[in-house]
Amino acid sequence: MTVPARVVVLEGTLFDGPCDFIVARGAEGELGILPRHAPLITTLKPGPLMLRSQRQERFLFIDGGFLEVLPDRVTVLATGGEPAEAIDIAQAEQARRAAEERLAQGDLTDDQRAQQTLALERATMRLQAAELHRRGQRG
Repeated sequence: MTVPARVVVLEGTLFDGPCDFIVARGAEGELGILPRHAPLITTLKPGPLMLRSQRQERFLFIDGGFLEVLPDRVTVLATGGEPAEAIDIAQAEQARRAAEERLAQGDLTDDQRAQQTLALERATMRLQAAELHRRGQRG
């Protein structure tokens, strides 16, 4: 049994197809969605989104947004995102290091610290999505 799922970002649709299991990083922690899941709306934090169909897992990076589960479909509306296989690991690692270095500086305003904390989380989650994809390809 599957449920139709769609992942939409500002630039367009990242995924549109049937899924038998979805894992997302919700506001209250990681959550799994199976067909016939109870209706739900939640915010999503930046992180990996796993979509499984016919025992094949596909990983996306989602830059925050919303997850809606209805009896007949699952929809993710995200502010941004990309397929995990498209993530430039060197660039994401560089962004992570740069955010860590900026956070180590003691002269940041509260707004600057919040921005750098978000940048660090985003870069770390992009790297995690890329790693999950790589592990899935080896499996």
